[in-house]
Amino acid sequence: MNDRVPVREDLQGVEPYGAPQWDIPVRINTNEMPEGPPKALIEAVAARLPTLELNRYPDRDALELRTKLGALVDLPPAQTWVANGSNEVLTQLLQAYGGVARTVLLFNPGYSAHPLLAQVTQTTVVTEELDDNLHLTPAIAQRAVERHQPSLVIIASPVNPTGVVVPDEAIRALHDASSALIVLDEAYIQLANEPNRAITLMHELPRLVVCRTYSKAWRMAGLRLGYCYGPSWVIEDIQKVRLPYHLNAITQLVGTLALDVMGDERANVAEVIAERERVFAQLNTMPSVHAWPSEANFILFHVPQAHHVFTELVARGVLVRDFSTGPRTPDCLRASIGTRTENDQFLSALRTILTTHPV
Repeated sequence: MNDRVPVREDLQGVEPYGAPQWDIPVRINTNEMPEGPPKALIEAVAARLPTLELNRYPDRDALELRTKLGALVDLPPAQTWVANGSNEVLTQLLQAYGGVARTVLLFNPGYSAHPLLAQVTQTTVVTEELDDNLHLTPAIAQRAVERHQPSLVIIASPVNPTGVVVPDEAIRALHDASSALIVLDEAYIQLANEPNRAITLMHELPRLVVCRTYSKAWRMAGLRLGYCYGPSWVIEDIQKVRLPYHLNAITQLVGTLALDVMGDERANVAEVIAERERVFAQLNTMPSVHAWPSEANFILFHVPQAHHVFTELVARGVLVRDFSTGPRTPDCLRASIGTRTENDQFLSALRTILTTHPV
């Protein structure tokens, strides 16, 4: 007798999402920020924790946090939502607007969690290819939505894994050539040259939603706090699918205090941006290496025999992300931007590999 209840058929064979979390000195494979939040935030949280009534449910609407997040971009709380990481926000959007008999359009290459989130919400996935330079052009965008007539379109901007920001014209094409909900996954946008372009577009594109996270600009991937801006009707619909009291009181407290203590988003990422430009310049001086210009906290680069280079880097204590077997990223690796010391160790190890084992 088999005591195991079979998982539903469409989930059989699905691999849980996740990148390696190996114990390696330089771990720059998951786009984490190299430094945590300032001591002042930790002290502020510690001072407020005793005031929390943890025997009571948290504010179901997280109104204080939503109000402060909305104020960052001059939007009311009715156009702001929060959840356990931006992936939960995306899941809620798929639950509300996807599901059985509905379709989400994704672009390749893209964030590998997007199709998984679609699958678990039983939303049919259709994909289109970015151009030869891995950019989304207005023409590709328009043809894609006209061909598939999706219920939703989800695309990261900056694109993961390239770090390229989706141009305004492509976003307009996605919106104007379809009746879909257009969702920009802007996890890395505070590191981009123009971080609030999409917020401006929201005022002219009524079906545009922008998702963001505390993992990057607020330097707290461990907090698992994400948020989105969108039309008020989207925020209303999300609340039909969110779990009861889904965002705990401690997360709401830390997220709110962070906005008081760390209010300047660009200041929080300035050192990472400077390091990104330095690492990019160094990579492109190495023989056989081509790096994509990035507006995120990672750099995708092409190197011959990339999987061999990946294993050699691991042997030298450096873990990057291996994209070498991807259909649009053959022989590509991706390196997150770490501390200056970590970046130097990565660059030194890569130079040594390319010198001693020419590829």
